[in-house]
Amino acid sequence: MENEVVVRFDNVTKLYKLYKSSRARFKGLFSKKVPYKENRAVKNLSFEVRRGESVALFGRNGAGKSTILKMVTGVTFPTEGEVYVNGKVSALLELSAGFDIESTGRENISFKCSLMSMNEEEIKAVEGDIIKFADIGDYIDQPLRSYSSGMKARLGFAINVNAQPDILIVDEALSVGDKAFQKKCKDKVAEIMADEDVTLLFVTHSLTTAQDFCSRGIVLEKGTKLFDGPIEEAIEFYEAKN
Repeated sequence: MENEVVVRFDNVTKLYKLYKSSRARFKGLFSKKVPYKENRAVKNLSFEVRRGESVALFGRNGAGKSTILKMVTGVTFPTEGEVYVNGKVSALLELSAGFDIESTGRENISFKCSLMSMNEEEIKAVEGDIIKFADIGDYIDQPLRSYSSGMKARLGFAINVNAQPDILIVDEALSVGDKAFQKKCKDKVAEIMADEDVTLLFVTHSLTTAQDFCSRGIVLEKGTKLFDGPIEEAIEFYEAKN
């Protein structure tokens, strides 16, 4: 099981159509005659990640990192090729996305966990840990419209790291809140990674943080893979390119 492939990209290309306006984009749903520009965010990309691996994705803005993560989470799908994912994915991407602002923090815990295919018993088992980690006090029973953006992010992070994922995706999310909470976040990710069955996909501009958490690095440029290997070599390659 430890060598099982949990993420595979097989000749994946992701094409986005860029229209001049929202009106043109809407018309493009019904007619192929509406003009648009093509942006290939990912180009013929292939790689595998095995259970328990920790992999950092490096690249400048526009390299395709976020698009790759969105395809792993199922937020978007490839235009060509195949994306294979085996396991429960927990993504620290847009931490406050998907919340219901009229519901309480506690109700949103139940809602978000159910979206990750957790049953009622599993949700109850982790609810206390989530509330303790978020550390937002009595606000946990208040509607989210009363939360600050930081409080929403703390709750979102707490839900995702305590949802017992098979595959954890982190995209610059370790900078949530003040320094004390950031350390708490890093310690929690390190704790999760101590479980050899958990797989990590990590995007960060901090090479030091990537080296702390990851053993392998993939360097991307304009949607193509330039390098894939041990983290120290990947960092050296990336620094030489930039």
